[in-house]
Amino acid sequence: MKDFFIRVYKIVAQIPEGKVATYGQIALLLGEPRSARIVGWAMRAAPAHLRLPCHRVVNRLGEMAPAYVFGTSETQRSILVHEGITFKKNGCIDLEEHLWNGLDSVKKEKFKEID
Repeated sequence: MKDFFIRVYKIVAQIPEGKVATYGQIALLLGEPRSARIVGWAMRAAPAHLRLPCHRVVNRLGEMAPAYVFGTSETQRSILVHEGITFKKNGCIDLEEHLWNGLDSVKKEKFKEID
């Protein structure tokens, strides 16, 4: 399980400002398409010293994490708005505009410090 979490962190570390990724998308990038829930567990256990952009990981609908994850229900949204993320009227992220295309960007060599 630890190796899976490390692989998740390597991908999450690459999500650029102004973009988001879904739990399922990360699982797919890892070649584990049925492991979106485990990606969520990895995000919950992410070590603070890695300074990962965990706020850029959302569910498949573009909804925010539960309030307890970031302290309040508005914290994640506020950080994302500051980074230029836009939201639809229903409160979800505009995934058509902001979903990261990780397949073009994943570069394993950037993450030796996580290993």
